[in-house]
Amino acid sequence: MSTYKGLSLEGKRALVLGGTSGLGKSIARGFAEAGADVVAVSRRAEEVRKTAEEIRALDRRTLEATADVTSRDDLQRVVDAMVKEFGRIDILVNSAGTTKRVPSLELADEDWDRILDVNLKGTWYACQIVGRVMKEQQYGRIINIASIMAFQSSHEVAAYCASKGAVLMLTRSLAGEWAKYHITVNALAPGVFATPLNRAILQDSGRKASILSRTPMRRYGRLEEIQGAAIFLASDSASFVTGEILAVDGGFLAQGIGEGVWSE
Repeated sequence: MSTYKGLSLEGKRALVLGGTSGLGKSIARGFAEAGADVVAVSRRAEEVRKTAEEIRALDRRTLEATADVTSRDDLQRVVDAMVKEFGRIDILVNSAGTTKRVPSLELADEDWDRILDVNLKGTWYACQIVGRVMKEQQYGRIINIASIMAFQSSHEVAAYCASKGAVLMLTRSLAGEWAKYHITVNALAPGVFATPLNRAILQDSGRKASILSRTPMRRYGRLEEIQGAAIFLASDSASFVTGEILAVDGGFLAQGIGEGVWSE
């Protein structure tokens, strides 16, 4: 009988920012099911409480902590509390994100700034603050949430595409710099999943048809389908994987131009 335990997260402590809804919450739950103690953070205290209850129900430890990822002070407070409670942070997931669909000629400065601040600056703040802890302990797994839009643009979401392209390069830069501290830095590039962030956009029937025609699996992703990829990158199985961007997209990026329409 196999004794392989490479995908177990037993004994690990994970911090998931943006961890109370959508992909982030699914990842937080997946980590807890794989054996990790998980702190899922967002700005909304009630959602933090609910998610913490779900983690405790899986017999894992957690903390209830709110934070705005654009606030360095907020993030430092959460990291300090987690280190005090658990002694270390083994895994960081940067899943907080925002977007706004608007013609680029009409995009307001404040919307551009908000999207870049949450998606890019928040990721950078968390990587730097938690990276210092991981350097001290000489171990860490950082997983940033990029997007297929880091590789291919989409209509009327220029700021979002720019922010996710930057997350991709930030991931690769930190991977090369921090490997000597035994810290891996990777990213997930999700395809189209129905989440609170994009549900309104995906209700557009024309947009849905366009997306599905480009997706070989002919459907949106299910939230639980992000868990396996995240657990892999957080686990000892990925100890020699760093600077990589793993697409979880139903084949979207692999689809050739002029393909994608099935006839059955």
